[in-house]
Amino acid sequence: MKPYDNLYPKITDIHNLLLAWKNVRKGKTKRRYVKRFQRNLKDNLNKIQKELLEQTYQPNKLKIFIIRDPKTRKISKSAFRDRVVHHALCNIIVPIFEKSFIYDSHANQIGKGTLKALERFDYFKRKVSKNNTRECFVLKADIKHYFEEVKHDILIGIIKKKIGDEKAIWLIRQILQTPSSVRGGGRTTF
Repeated sequence: MKPYDNLYPKITDIHNLLLAWKNVRKGKTKRRYVKRFQRNLKDNLNKIQKELLEQTYQPNKLKIFIIRDPKTRKISKSAFRDRVVHHALCNIIVPIFEKSFIYDSHANQIGKGTLKALERFDYFKRKVSKNNTRECFVLKADIKHYFEEVKHDILIGIIKKKIGDEKAIWLIRQILQTPSSVRGGGRTTF
């Protein structure tokens, strides 16, 4: 399959950036940072677009939070403007990759999520246990620090098999290489 080219103009299109902003603000319209961005919406979106077009865009440092619900996890949070850029990128590239995902991939999938994953698990549990008439076992596994440890060059190599637009690859690299700034522990919600 030939990699997709000429995606960057679609990513940087002002209508795509506006759609990305609308998606990012869903459920957060009362947040101070959303209101602040929205006050100068046109200027903020134009500034993002200009930085993307000139390839001067630099993501802000990630803010790190620790949550304990139900287990202790480190959460990295991007600045609001960076989340707009992430959504603008995803609006264009997710449909390209989605086709190759297995059906039972539920993380960060539109129309899927924890509830759908649990329903699917229940389906397989009933199938293997013959409607709970025989014992079955489940292995629950997690790859520790996956996003911190994944080799970016290998990931970019995989992405390049589908994305041939070098400017889109540049943007993906910018996002992957975002540094973090550690902030105190405690619980936070988004």
